[in-house]
Amino acid sequence: MKEEVLHNWQNKSNDNQKEYKRFLQRADRNKVLKALPALHQEAFEKIDCLQCANCCKYYSPRFKTPDIKRISRVLKMKEGDFIETYLRLDEEGDYVAKKTPCPFLGKDNHCSIYADRPGDCVRFPYTDEDVIIKRPQLTIKNSSFCPIVYYVLEGLIEANKK
Repeated sequence: MKEEVLHNWQNKSNDNQKEYKRFLQRADRNKVLKALPALHQEAFEKIDCLQCANCCKYYSPRFKTPDIKRISRVLKMKEGDFIETYLRLDEEGDYVAKKTPCPFLGKDNHCSIYADRPGDCVRFPYTDEDVIIKRPQLTIKNSSFCPIVYYVLEGLIEANKK
């Protein structure tokens, strides 16, 4: 895929939201899953998450029970204190960060709990798994703030035209 695809990617992503929705609704699941590993790797070779960190700046992962237990232990906090200090329940009943940016994001875009970060952070941006097609709303939302998701979607659409 050509480098210029990333030029002005946020505006292009916003312009292409309907196209992404149509593509994800009609896409051949097996064809998409076959193309994902190469596109995922290519995207990560071209895009440095530490230059962006939009996921940490504007959104929160879910903090599931194992995440809460692990992170509170690493921070040497009681689980209840960790929850009270950093988390809130969202509309879906999941624990998420109380505020953005993520309290564990440093000024240099490094995560202070990287080795112990929540599972959602480990898996994000889901461009190497079937979430990209199973949860199209999430994929479309993610493409609006994550250049890797945008890049992978553009690559999938380009490959689908061939």
